[in-house]
Amino acid sequence: MIIRQFLSWTRDASIDRRAEAAAALTRAYLYGGLDAGAARDARSAILALLDDPAPAVRRALAQACAGCATAPRPLVVALAGDQPDIAALVLRRSSVLTDADLVDGIAVGCETTRTAIADRLGLSHAVSGAMAEIGGVPSLTALVRNRSAGITTGSLLRMVERHGDDADLRNALTIRADLPLEVRQAVTARVAASLSAFAIASGWLTPARGERASREALERSTLEVSAGADGADLARLVSHLRIRGQLNAGLILRAILSGRMAFAEAALSDLTGLKADRVAGLMHDPSASGFAALHRRAGLPAVLLPAFVAALSAWRDAGLQAEPGSATLSRRMIERALTACETMPLAEAQSVVALLARYEAEAAREESRVAAKAMEAKASQETRTRMQILDVEWRLAQQLVSQRPAQPTPLALQPIRIDTVVERGRTVEAVLDSLSDGLSASVREARAQVRPLAAAPIDLTGHDLVTIDVPSIVVSQPEFDVVPDPVRIDVGMSPTREVDAVLDAIPDALIASYRADRDRMRLAA
Repeated sequence: MIIRQFLSWTRDASIDRRAEAAAALTRAYLYGGLDAGAARDARSAILALLDDPAPAVRRALAQACAGCATAPRPLVVALAGDQPDIAALVLRRSSVLTDADLVDGIAVGCETTRTAIADRLGLSHAVSGAMAEIGGVPSLTALVRNRSAGITTGSLLRMVERHGDDADLRNALTIRADLPLEVRQAVTARVAASLSAFAIASGWLTPARGERASREALERSTLEVSAGADGADLARLVSHLRIRGQLNAGLILRAILSGRMAFAEAALSDLTGLKADRVAGLMHDPSASGFAALHRRAGLPAVLLPAFVAALSAWRDAGLQAEPGSATLSRRMIERALTACETMPLAEAQSVVALLARYEAEAAREESRVAAKAMEAKASQETRTRMQILDVEWRLAQQLVSQRPAQPTPLALQPIRIDTVVERGRTVEAVLDSLSDGLSASVREARAQVRPLAAAPIDLTGHDLVTIDVPSIVVSQPEFDVVPDPVRIDVGMSPTREVDAVLDAIPDALIASYRADRDRMRLAA
């Protein structure tokens, strides 16, 4: 009864109210524990809401049932075929949908729905394969970044083949942790091809030179990719290269000249069908007839046999180092190969010598790069060492300054004040001469100490205060004309003088006379 009333109410309600009611009814049906009759009516009402013309109502249904494993399959399948933003909600999350539903969604959907499928957790290999064949760059990029998706090597290679020119897809592939070697090599091949095409289109290289530069760059990157790989990975890589037509004599010779013997063994084993350990034994004795037979069986050009033999002999003489860390061994092997080609007819050796000359130039440049980096690193280390030494010296200097005992604070003495009455316009000399007889001897002694500073007459007319620095004499006089106040003569020392020097500058007789004169002046008043 309530469900029928709900359906009747939805005919006149607003879109927002209908969407809210649809979400509430779906949640009640999925999680509310309705009895059998009410659940049957609710299911019918929910399926009837699929015909609502408002996308907001259907979107509310998709949001409510997307994460529920017990949602009605007809409801989920119908929502998966709705408009892209609604379909993406259930395609990304609903566990009700099967692989067949997802593959169908990939086939008939758009990039929005395909990207939603690519983001699903635990995506199967079958769905990923369908995505690799049909999906565009956005959906394939999302699929590659989905760490929980199962993707076969063939699907990854198909992605590179279809959209390997897209930088976002290549970046997503290269940062994938479990990327197989052959896929990584295919990505580098597309990068090399893109760079070559750009250089040719820009007019920097001719088509022939650009093709050769791309091929040699691909060979270098292939060997770098294979560094440190185990036997199984190398076998898959060389098989992939052979199928792609990239496993040629130049790549194998480069591998030998650069000391990548594991790659060369895997390549010769794949080309001849012999076991890897058998191939390794023949490579250890290149001058014997067995290696020449191996060379012929691999289908390599006969003109390259002397270069192979000379390079392998140099490698054996150097101590059978499998993975050299610098370009020194490579240059030695190249020089041996060039020497071996000198006895060949010019017509036969021309192409081989040209190839080896390019390898030699490349090895020399690589050796120079390594040396330059070493010198730069050494210079940087020396600079850091000097900075560290300067920092330590500065810290030690700061510690010594902080630990040095503080200078004693000089004692600031109060100046001696002598009061007497003088007339306006008198000089300092006249003031000192006019003191009482009891002070004359002391004053003369003080004058002798300060005479260099008081030699020039200082006229007090029109001035209230005159100051002479260490030892200082300050004479002050008020501005009144009727009754002159006592003149204050301050004899003191600079605060920076030592205490003993200050005491020596004030005679005891002057202090005693000053006290006696002060007492007499007080009695006279």
